[in-house]
Amino acid sequence: MNYKKIYIWVPLIVAVTFIAGVVAGGFMSRVKGRSETEQKLAHILDIIRNDYVDEVNVDSLIEATIPNLLAGLDPHSVYIPAADLQAVNEDLDGSFSGVGISFNVENDTVVVIEVISGGPAEKVGVMAGDRIVSIDGRPFTGAHIDADSVRANLRGALGSKVTVGLRRAGAAKELTREIVRGDIPVTSIDASYIIADGMGYVKVNKFGRQTYNEFFQSLMQLKRDGAKDFVIDLRGNSGGYMDVAVMMANEFLSSGSMIVYTRGRDGKNVEYITADGTGTFQDADITVLIDEFSASSSEIFAGAMQDNDRGVIIGRRSFGKGLIQTQMSLPDSSALRLTIARYYTPSGRSIQKDYSDATSYNNDLFERFEHGEALSVDSIKLNKSLIFKTVGGRDVYGGGGIMPDIFVPNDTAGVNNYYRKVFNAGLLNRFAFKFCDENRATLTKAKNVTELMKLMPSDWQLINRFADFAAKNGVPSQWSYINQSYTRIVTQLKALIARDILGIPGYYEISNTTDPTVDRAVVTIQNGCEVLSVPTPVAEE
Repeated sequence: MNYKKIYIWVPLIVAVTFIAGVVAGGFMSRVKGRSETEQKLAHILDIIRNDYVDEVNVDSLIEATIPNLLAGLDPHSVYIPAADLQAVNEDLDGSFSGVGISFNVENDTVVVIEVISGGPAEKVGVMAGDRIVSIDGRPFTGAHIDADSVRANLRGALGSKVTVGLRRAGAAKELTREIVRGDIPVTSIDASYIIADGMGYVKVNKFGRQTYNEFFQSLMQLKRDGAKDFVIDLRGNSGGYMDVAVMMANEFLSSGSMIVYTRGRDGKNVEYITADGTGTFQDADITVLIDEFSASSSEIFAGAMQDNDRGVIIGRRSFGKGLIQTQMSLPDSSALRLTIARYYTPSGRSIQKDYSDATSYNNDLFERFEHGEALSVDSIKLNKSLIFKTVGGRDVYGGGGIMPDIFVPNDTAGVNNYYRKVFNAGLLNRFAFKFCDENRATLTKAKNVTELMKLMPSDWQLINRFADFAAKNGVPSQWSYINQSYTRIVTQLKALIARDILGIPGYYEISNTTDPTVDRAVVTIQNGCEVLSVPTPVAEE
């Protein structure tokens, strides 16, 4: 992949800003010496170490105190203990060392949902549907099994070995497989496919180190498949590396267009980041989907598109995180992620929500739902004193998240008492897995969603079989409610079955067919993104 020049200087800006601050701060500290308060803290620790009634591990005491110390700064400055650092970094760095499976824990047993193509598990014959019942000769079933314990046992050093015992449908006895752990890619793109004539859909789940490459490759493949315009789905994407969001935005913006700017301590060290004009998709119409879980780098990308009147933002108000962190290694291999700057969208707005009250900040999303913000645009509290203008003169608001150009409420169609019961009991997932397990030999012949749907029973047969399954598992059939939830249940069952057979892309390709936000995005592009001529926000009926 040919990284564009913007890739080189964006992280340099942030790094230089941070290093300059650290060097200057360290120099001044050495000149002035410790403050009286710092000396007092050291003195207290000495007193505890020498005089406390019980023997105390002062290092452990300090370790437990550091998170509370950082909590007084802002919600996103955090301490990462050495034991947790690898796991924390893996998700964004783009790979980890493991066996290469996706799994669920069903009825106290680990069930293989997907085997990564070319991965270590596939090489030794592990198959979707296998139950992992032992690891390294020890039984591995029971109520104590959860996702964390599975990862802890299956992940490990590159080249190390793990032996798993498998139960497989049709096999008379337990199968044993020795797996040599290898590098497993952590992909950022959940789905990428042609969603309508001349239109591509891309679901981005994070902004990791490899996300730009994966995103660009997905767009290019869609272009080869006939896509001219794109739906970029950032719902549920909590962010990641800022420079990755900048590179992605650069693909759609003309030369000189502002992408984002950052401002450090006391409003100093302001750095402006603009598009370099090398973007491949500057002429494409785009819509960007966001919700209340879209944060940080998602908001940088969405804000750049909105403020430049480059794309239509659709969905619900985003999270509201406008602080930039950098990670610093500490002597004991732990790390500190410290907020070093704020970022601002091209129009000059900070979308960081107020964090002066930690309790209110932590409860913000819950309170949004309680106030009905997910259901009605009229319930959204916009700060009318923080109005900014897009390039085209439209009003946009600062002070807490990106407000979409088109508001689409949370989809509650078919959510009734019956649906809540089967959903909360996990019966949709359990039925889908059971169906795949019983029909795997036939279903795995399908190479895509179209072929898979031809192998499925009719919708009416599927929901009848599900209703019988739910009744046997404690949720009696209530057909007045089932009929209300018919479309929702059938779509979710098909999507879950597709996820099992075809992987996560299959899930989205089916679930998107009844997603009102995706539907609105497609219609908006088909209408030429004409919503850009009207003020924000627009309520979607």
